[in-house]
Amino acid sequence: MTPELEKPITNLKGVGPKKSEYYKKLGIETVFDLLYHFPRRYIDFSAPVKIADAPRDEPCVIRAELVKKLSAAVVRSGLSIFKAVLTDGESDITLVMYNNKYGFDMLCVGKEYCLYGKVTGDLIRKEISSPLILDLSTGETVEPVYLLTEGLTQFALRQSVRNALLTLGNNIYEPLPKWVMKEYKLCSLSYALENIHFPKDMNTCAIAKNRLVFDELLTLSLGMRLLKDRSREQSGCVMRKKDISAYYDSLPFELTGAQKRAIGEVTGDMCREIPMNRLVQGDVGSGKTAVAAGAAFFAFLNGFQTAMMAPTEILASQHYETLSGFLEPLGVKCALLTGSLTPKKKQALKDEIAAGEYAVVVGTHALVQESTHFQRLGLVITDEQHRFGVRQRAALSDKGENPHKLVMSATPIPRTLALMIYGDLDLSILDELPAGRQKIETYAVTGKLRERAFGFVKKELDSGRQAYIVCPMIDENEKTELANVKSYAKELSEGFFKDYKIGLLHGKLAPDKKEKVMRDFKDKKTDILVSTTVVEVGVDVPNATCMVIENADRFGLSQLHQLRGRVGRGKYSSYCILITDNTNEDSRYRLKVLSKTSDGFAISEEDLKLRGPGDFFGSRQHGLPKMKIADMSENVDILRQAQHCAGEILRRDEKLTSPENKGLKELIDKLFADKMSEN
Repeated sequence: MTPELEKPITNLKGVGPKKSEYYKKLGIETVFDLLYHFPRRYIDFSAPVKIADAPRDEPCVIRAELVKKLSAAVVRSGLSIFKAVLTDGESDITLVMYNNKYGFDMLCVGKEYCLYGKVTGDLIRKEISSPLILDLSTGETVEPVYLLTEGLTQFALRQSVRNALLTLGNNIYEPLPKWVMKEYKLCSLSYALENIHFPKDMNTCAIAKNRLVFDELLTLSLGMRLLKDRSREQSGCVMRKKDISAYYDSLPFELTGAQKRAIGEVTGDMCREIPMNRLVQGDVGSGKTAVAAGAAFFAFLNGFQTAMMAPTEILASQHYETLSGFLEPLGVKCALLTGSLTPKKKQALKDEIAAGEYAVVVGTHALVQESTHFQRLGLVITDEQHRFGVRQRAALSDKGENPHKLVMSATPIPRTLALMIYGDLDLSILDELPAGRQKIETYAVTGKLRERAFGFVKKELDSGRQAYIVCPMIDENEKTELANVKSYAKELSEGFFKDYKIGLLHGKLAPDKKEKVMRDFKDKKTDILVSTTVVEVGVDVPNATCMVIENADRFGLSQLHQLRGRVGRGKYSSYCILITDNTNEDSRYRLKVLSKTSDGFAISEEDLKLRGPGDFFGSRQHGLPKMKIADMSENVDILRQAQHCAGEILRRDEKLTSPENKGLKELIDKLFADKMSEN
C-alpha cells in the first residue's frame, strides 16, 4: 500500500490537531480513512429549473447571476444575516445566508452560480435560504454531500479530500491484479477515488462507484472465505452414521419436518472428512435448540463432546435447562459453565470436563478461557453468531481437532441474502413453527389510544400474566420527542401502573445488572419490564403475554417481529400493541404487514425491500465488517461477479501469497481488522 495512505491526516494542509479530533469522530484518522469516507449522496447541478418554475418547499437547483449584494443585518448578538439578489433573466430570487460572512464575501457580482435548496415565498418574491452554492467557473456539475460531525463543513471536508488526492498524485497503489481489471472491465483505483469524490458528471461517478463496490465486495468475499477455509482441513472428528431414533422417541412432542430435515443435514455433515460449517436459521420459536440437541446426541453416540456457547449467563442457563431436559433421560450428562461460579466450583467442573465426564457443556465466554479443556471436543455450537467475535469462535474451535461447527441464528434473513452473507457456510432453514405455538395478535394504534392499551395490559396483569413495554431510546434528546426509557419507567411506576412492580432494562446497564433484571422478570418478581431493544435477544418468559411497543415506526419490520417474539412462548393467548403517531403511507404499510403475518421470512423480505441490508441488519451487521459503499440489495450483480472472481483468485493463489495479490491481502486485513480484534 502507498505509504502516504497510512499517514495521519494531520499531514494534510489545513488539518491541525483540533480538526483531526473532529475527523476522529467520523472514524477518520489516516489519509486512507479520509479517501474511503465516501459521499453519502450527490447533488446534480446539470439540470436547473427556472426561478419561476421552482417547486415550493422542495429541494431543487436554480441557475442565476448574482446582480446585487445587500448590506449585512445584525439581528441580535450572535446572528448576522447576509442577503443577495440573483436573476435568471426572467425572475429574481433573494439568497439568504446566516452567520456566513466568509461564504458571502466569496460571492462575486456578475458571476453565475447554481444554487441547491428549498425555494420559499410567493409568486412575486422568492427566497432561498442557506443553499449549497456551486461556482460554475469550476466546470463541475456534481457536488458530493458527506456525512459530517459538529465542527466540520462540507467545504472543509472536500478541501481535505482534494489535498489528499493532490498529495498522492499518481502514486495511488493498484490492489487488483491486471487480469481482474481487464476481465471485469474496471477503471483504475486512482480514477475511482478521484471521480467518487469529484465526478465530472453522474456517468463518471457511476464508473468510479462500480469499481469501489467491486473492490469492497471482492474483499468481503475473499475475507469470508479465508476465515472459513482455515477450518476446511481434515477434521479429527469424523463420525459414523448412528440411529438417533431414541432421541425422537423420547421427546414429549413431534418435531416438525423442517427440524428433522435440519438434523439430517447436520448429522450428514458430521460424517464427512472436513469439518461441518453450518448455519441453522429459524424464526422465533422454530425450535433451533431441539436441532442442536439432536446434533449433540449424535456426537455423544460417536463418543464426542459438544460445547455450546451463548452470549449471556441467563441465555446459557436457559439452553442448559432445555438441553439437559432433552438429553439427560438418554444418559447424556450435561454441565453449565459460567463466570459466576465460585473459583473452586469452576475449577472442579473444568477438571471433570477435561476428564470427559460431561458429554455436553453449555456456557458463556468461560468456555474459551485458556484453562478450559475438553477430552474429545467434536461439535461446537454458537447461539446468535453476531454476538461473538471471529476470534472467540475460533478460540472455542481450537479446543478440539477441527471440530464441527453449528451456528444458530434467530433472525430470519431472506435466503438470497443469507447465502451471500454466509458465503460457503451451509444453510439449514427452519421454516415451520412447532404445533401449539401461540399466534400473537398484533394491533397498531395511535397515541390517543395509549390509555386504552394500558387498560388492556392491566387486565392481563390482573390475570397473573406479565408484560413488556419497549421504548426506542435511553437518554434524553431535546431534538426528538421519543420516550426516554428511564423517565418513562418512572412515570409509569408513579402513574398508570403504580400498583405493579416494574423492572428497567437498557443497554447501558452493566452485564450483571442486566442478568438480574431479566432473571427477576423470569422469576415473576416484577410484573412489567420496561426496556429498550436489548430485550430482543432475551430469555423465554412463558408467563409474559403482552408487549407494548412505543414509537413503533422507529423500528424496522424484522426488529419489531423479533421483539414481539418475546411473548407467545407459553400456553396463554398473547398480544402485541404497536403505538405510533406517524401515520404516513410507508409507516401504515409496514405496520399492516406486521399485523397480518407472523412469518418472519416474509417479513424480512419486506424489510429488505423497504430499507436495504444496512438498516436491515442495524448496528449488529450479523458478524460482517461494515460496508462503506456496497449495498447488497442494490449491488447483487456486482456481488455475484465478486464472488466468482474470489473463487478464481483463490483457485490460482490459495493463501493470497503471490506478489500480484499483496494489495488485496492488505485490503482484507483492513476490512476485517475490527472483526479479528474482537475477543
